[in-house]
Amino acid sequence: MSNQEQEQPHNEYAYLAFHPKNVILVLLLIGLSTIFIALSLAYVYNRVNQNLPPLRLPILFLFNTLILLGSSAAMVWAKKSYLADHTDNYQTALWCTLGLSLLFMLAQAVAWYLLFSDGVLMSSDNSAGYLYVISGLHFAHVIAGLPFLGYFIYQARYRMKEPVSVLIYFSDPEKRLSLRLLGIYWHFLDVLWIYLVIFFYVNYFIR
Repeated sequence: MSNQEQEQPHNEYAYLAFHPKNVILVLLLIGLSTIFIALSLAYVYNRVNQNLPPLRLPILFLFNTLILLGSSAAMVWAKKSYLADHTDNYQTALWCTLGLSLLFMLAQAVAWYLLFSDGVLMSSDNSAGYLYVISGLHFAHVIAGLPFLGYFIYQARYRMKEPVSVLIYFSDPEKRLSLRLLGIYWHFLDVLWIYLVIFFYVNYFIR
């Protein structure tokens, strides 16, 4: 029997673009992008029609952007360490990603507190309401990603103790795909936050 006639083994991870996990993530990101764009347009529409004053973001929003950039950089480090079979660096990078994400959440809570202290409440006007809804929705999706990140940390800690288990872990195509998708999701949240910060700052300077 020739090589062409031999049946090739099926590898569900060979075509990542059409893998169900990849398709689900793409649809999720498209849906999230649509929601945030719609909220942005609604904010502009209400501000123009009701002649609302611009909102000034606390400087902490910019600091939070740097935290998220660090979180994305740590995720890139984790992926590179995984591909290079560097166990210690891989685990450290995952912990750094988690730590920076928690720091972002804490700093964002402080930023909201600063807004409250300045009298910027959801009941103040529609502009403030949109700010809290949009930033809160982003905050919620950061929380949604933490269980998946925690799962990777758990797997890395308890399944990478012996050389054989380490070899199996690093050669697992499902782990490679899942880590890739988690990285894409994390970078998406980073880009989305940068867009939101720029959007509100631009609206502040357009009076």
